[in-house]
Amino acid sequence: MTIIAIVIAVLAIAILIVRYVSYNNHVQIEGGIYSQDEPSKSLVEANPDIIPEYSGEDVIELRANIPNFTFYDFDHVKGENYTELDSLGRCGTAYAMLDREMMPKEERSEIGNIKPSGWKQNKYPGIVDSDPPYLYNRSHLIAYALTGQNANEKNLITGTRHFNAEVMLPYELKVMRYLDHSNNHVLYRVTPYFKGKELVARGVEMEAYSIEDNGDGVCYHVFVYNVQPGIAIDYMTGENKLRD
Repeated sequence: MTIIAIVIAVLAIAILIVRYVSYNNHVQIEGGIYSQDEPSKSLVEANPDIIPEYSGEDVIELRANIPNFTFYDFDHVKGENYTELDSLGRCGTAYAMLDREMMPKEERSEIGNIKPSGWKQNKYPGIVDSDPPYLYNRSHLIAYALTGQNANEKNLITGTRHFNAEVMLPYELKVMRYLDHSNNHVLYRVTPYFKGKELVARGVEMEAYSIEDNGDGVCYHVFVYNVQPGIAIDYMTGENKLRD
């Protein structure tokens, strides 16, 4: 084996070690330690105060981009799982063990009958890049293209056009493209962050990990902020206006 080949092999091992640093006997997260033989929680579920206020970055990495999943999750999560709406009509965590067979083969149907919490719709011509220029989208927690879930109120939140079509989308596409070319599985979780009794989520925590290749194909852990440039949003009610 040449020196170059040895160096490459050592680097590959080092990368694997870094990737698995969070998957040792116990996983340390803000809010406590939980065992690998227990179901995990997202950071938003465990300690939402860890999510910083929006400061201009549409996306931030969490825990060095390593998901909170445990070995228990790898072995026990099956199919799709959606949380019941709470007393304010708000969505909770959605998670799934995704595979290519779950991806839809038919076109999406209409979902206009669903009104997620905080749905106060307005148009902003010249500000929102859509036609018509509606501020809000019915934003899927788990994208329709991954499971075919469409008019499921447990999977739809009030999200800005920018949040839904520009910022969340690249992360969803990573999973879609991986599954399109693989028979492997991806453990996937999206947790909306509602601050206090607010009706519009401040954003969503997104976690994804490809199982059979130990995260080599897909591995990320991010928080995506539910914002729209040029628009001020009252997250308590969903009311919105042009930013001063």
